[in-house]
Amino acid sequence: MEVLIIILLITLLGAVIFFNTRKKEDNNPIALNIEEEKFKITDLEKKVAGKEVELNTLKQNMEIAKTKLSSFHQIKLENAQLQERLKLIEWERNDLKNKNTRLVKDEETRNEMLRKSVASSNTLQESLEKERQRIIDDRLKEQAVNLAQQKQTWREHEKDVENHIQLICQNHVIKYVSQEDFPHSRNKPDNAIEIMDQLIIFDAKSPANDDLNNFSKYIKIQTESLKKYAKHDDVKKDLFLVIPSNTLSVIKKFSYNIGDYNVFIITKDALEPIILSLKKVEEYEFAETLSPDQRDNVCRIIGKFAHTTKRRIQIDQFFAEEFLDTLQKAKQLPSEILESVIAFENAEKLNPPVEKRKKPIITNDLKEKSLQIKKEIQIREIPEIQANIEFIDDEKSD
Repeated sequence: MEVLIIILLITLLGAVIFFNTRKKEDNNPIALNIEEEKFKITDLEKKVAGKEVELNTLKQNMEIAKTKLSSFHQIKLENAQLQERLKLIEWERNDLKNKNTRLVKDEETRNEMLRKSVASSNTLQESLEKERQRIIDDRLKEQAVNLAQQKQTWREHEKDVENHIQLICQNHVIKYVSQEDFPHSRNKPDNAIEIMDQLIIFDAKSPANDDLNNFSKYIKIQTESLKKYAKHDDVKKDLFLVIPSNTLSVIKKFSYNIGDYNVFIITKDALEPIILSLKKVEEYEFAETLSPDQRDNVCRIIGKFAHTTKRRIQIDQFFAEEFLDTLQKAKQLPSEILESVIAFENAEKLNPPVEKRKKPIITNDLKEKSLQIKKEIQIREIPEIQANIEFIDDEKSD
């Protein structure tokens, strides 16, 4: 546009110059107006110069406009980019907001579940604590009942042994010597029997209280006090102390050689076989008539009874310790399994045969029961178990 204006001005200037020249040639009077025309030309030149200035200004403005236009496009591009980034940021913000909302809800859900779980755990803990306390109370009650039964057994032990010996003597035609009939008035044992004109002493001993720690020492002292019976000529030099079977675990020694006499520690269960083995000697009219083989047989039977009794006691003690150790290890089981074990344990109950005073234990019945068990094992094809158990030999210390 500025170029067109310049061309137009130049054309106009050329036309004016041509017109003035033409007038000067054709009409001299017009020359009078040369000054006026010069003035007009000068004015036109000034206008042209002004237009050039204006043109330059317009050019500068155009350059500035181009620059601004370029900047505008750049700003527009940046604005578009910023708009895109803004949209992206808004999308990310909305996404984060949604995630935050979900996380808050999840956190609230977890907190609610945690509160319920804690409440359930507290309830379960209280229930387990109550159950544990109940089990402890039941065990304490059971221990108290067992202790009361033990004390009752110990209190009745002397009379129970007396009745049992009387029953054995009645069943096997053996003379029972009561305290009233004992020939030595100063020293009277709890029980005595007479075989071949010899008095055999069976003295019943039981703990004075529930503390069994000193019972073994008490028994040892009692073995020395039996000298008051052994000093009599008509008293057999093998004397017996009968103790309750539930005290065997604290007894460390079951036979004592005092010098002039021997003392054997037995339970009520061993009374019948020992008395029968002693009665076996009575089958011979006089001891002097026994041959060496017969004497050996008598001694062998008595020795076998004594060994069998001590061996049975020793085995029972061994398995008692093993069972106690197994029960102690059972506490290492997981709590859930241990609770189930305790529940099953509380539901179980053993019913061993009840012993009646007037009902003897017949040896043939025991043999038939043993044969029945062996036949049952053969029928069921149950393999025999070879037990490799080593026991500490206490015979030397005896």
